[in-house]
Amino acid sequence: MATSPPVAPAPIPSSSPARSSKLWIVLLIVALAGALAAGGYFLMRQRTPSGPAAPAAPVPEKPIFVTLEPLTVNVQSEGRGRFLHVGMALKVRDEQAKARIVEFMPEIRSRVLLLLSNRPPESLVTTEDKARLAEEIRAELSRPLGAGLPPQEIASVSFSTFVVQ
Repeated sequence: MATSPPVAPAPIPSSSPARSSKLWIVLLIVALAGALAAGGYFLMRQRTPSGPAAPAAPVPEKPIFVTLEPLTVNVQSEGRGRFLHVGMALKVRDEQAKARIVEFMPEIRSRVLLLLSNRPPESLVTTEDKARLAEEIRAELSRPLGAGLPPQEIASVSFSTFVVQ
């Protein structure tokens, strides 16, 4: 009987197992890096800050205005009679200043009337003229209203109406 020599199995290329294991290692590293990144992201989103909080932006103070009733006053003119009709609001720094102004309103109105009646109408035309007048009114009304009283804390004067006729 003739026997055939035993057939050896075909040799497996030696590079295939090494390539397959390297591919698995790379895939495992990529998956592990992705899992760590996702875990870090979720951890940072849920973590409350333990350090000192950043200073909050300053909250702007609510402005406090005292509105004066409109005033009509004769102005100096040559020839015909002319008048100025003006409405204004005073911006004050606190509620105490507002209360003091309301309490002394007749004195405030008198000071403004005297200041306005001493003007020629030509000096009230431009924007710069009106800004200068507002500053003069602020300075006049900032003076103390009586002996022993502190000066008023008027931040600015705003005109709501301004008619020269």
